[in-house]
Amino acid sequence: MLDPPPGLRVDMQRNRTLLVDAAGRLFGAGRSATMTQIAAEAGISPATAYRHFASVDDVLAAYRFEVGRELLEFSRAQHSEGLQLLESVCAKWVELVVRHGESMIHTRSAEGYLARVKAGAYYLTVQADALARPLEEAARELGIEHPGDEALFLWNGFFDPREINDLIHSLQLTAQEASARLVRTFTAALAGWSASKDLSLN
Repeated sequence: MLDPPPGLRVDMQRNRTLLVDAAGRLFGAGRSATMTQIAAEAGISPATAYRHFASVDDVLAAYRFEVGRELLEFSRAQHSEGLQLLESVCAKWVELVVRHGESMIHTRSAEGYLARVKAGAYYLTVQADALARPLEEAARELGIEHPGDEALFLWNGFFDPREINDLIHSLQLTAQEASARLVRTFTAALAGWSASKDLSLN
């Protein structure tokens, strides 16, 4: 269940959750929807919907947060280490993207990924928390200095939901095949990024 703002009444908590779930169903099925349509799907009034969310993008951000929280819980439960941990968490992410469909694809923001993470976009920071240990473990196994937020930047380039969907549908790959290719390419990029930083210091 979506964590509501502190002090929210039980009925308001329920309405907030209904709206997020309704948006997930509509957008997950490949449909676009207005706030009025999301409210109708949730069985509540548009006025009530707007008391919780200012826009459709806000509802989808809340939905994306829930998916990110599932990834975080999965990541924390893993006992593997190194690249194996990264592979497991990335495979879970691809599975979540496929399962939740178009609801994972947001309208493009004017701000870049790192800028939004640094600004505290909550639906991205929970994802960053899920990736913190896997990225650190992977860097250690690769024998490189952990590049911090730059690793998140690279990861997002490969694992953006829009690109995952494109890869799977355009090349007719399974989720497992797509994840395996993306992880191999991402780790190579991570090592290359580290090497390029070392060269710039010489």
